[in-house]
Amino acid sequence: MATVDHENEHPVAAHGYAARNTSGHLSPFKFSRRATGERDVAFRITYCGICHSDLHGIKNEWGIASYPVVPGHELVGIVTEVGSKVTRYKAGDRVGVGGLVQSCGSCTNCADNLESYCPRMIFTYGGINHDGTMTYGGFSNFMVCDENFVIGIPDSLPMDGAAPLLCAGITVYSPLKYYGLDKPGMHVGVAGLGGLGHMAVKFAKAMGLRVTVISTSPTKEAEAMERLGADAFLVSQDTKQLQGAIGTMDGVLDTVSAYHSIVPLFSLLKTNGKVVLLGAPQKPLELPAFPVIMGRKLVGGSCIGGPKEMQEMIDFAAKHDITADIEVIPIDYVNTAMERLQKSDVKYRFVIDIANTLEP
Repeated sequence: MATVDHENEHPVAAHGYAARNTSGHLSPFKFSRRATGERDVAFRITYCGICHSDLHGIKNEWGIASYPVVPGHELVGIVTEVGSKVTRYKAGDRVGVGGLVQSCGSCTNCADNLESYCPRMIFTYGGINHDGTMTYGGFSNFMVCDENFVIGIPDSLPMDGAAPLLCAGITVYSPLKYYGLDKPGMHVGVAGLGGLGHMAVKFAKAMGLRVTVISTSPTKEAEAMERLGADAFLVSQDTKQLQGAIGTMDGVLDTVSAYHSIVPLFSLLKTNGKVVLLGAPQKPLELPAFPVIMGRKLVGGSCIGGPKEMQEMIDFAAKHDITADIEVIPIDYVNTAMERLQKSDVKYRFVIDIANTLEP
């Protein structure tokens, strides 16, 4: 773990909020962005969502942080300037950036529009740019990004509710598509009803699926079914309820970010069913062999998605009027928001009002 400070390495002054150590406490921070290159899009950030991985990141719970950390990878805003070779965007356009700002562009994954699996991908924050400087995220006033990693935000989507789609949305959309769990009439389980889980319910229902939410909390049943439109609800620790659903699901999206047992999920699957891991607990999960072997079941995983798939997801969301359920907060509330997020005390995504609350 290294402590770095790149405040003076670029020509354009910027400011935001950063964590300086493993306490994760965020406070005002001045840094710099690069000048707008010929293939770059510069934009003023209006909103930035808070993802559970931001919480892991600022506390270095995955052991990869380099401080100071300016988090935020669900950012949207208005284009202020484009480079001379940019063809897809112009000043005034509504755009966003998700978890990636660059990849190698030459590997097989990049050629297949799978930049999120490029071995040399560069994360929106905590990554190392090609020029050796640190990347800083969306808890800041503006962003400069390669055109190829900028996503157009359709006019019909509100910017605040669209911001979390750039991580939470793509994280559930991509596995539904890749694992073939997007066919109308299929039955999909969603384990966990937080930032990812509530998005999974919305996208799955828009695809015509039958959706069952699986949660440790019985109090979430009304939210899942009445507010989000799920078809059924299971309490994961209720053996009788689980027994009644054995062998009924084509797949389960496991969105839980805390350590938990995944064994009960396998009994819910049909033969050849799939459990897809989307949450990232700190401690390894246990995977006994027999629940997988019996029924030829699959354990898979999925990350975010490349820019092409992210644009496809955003356009799908616009067509079906899908946005995140959010609580908009000022930037100076961010530490309290992180504490509440740790306790799952949000329905279902905090979004920072950057434009109106981050001092110019």
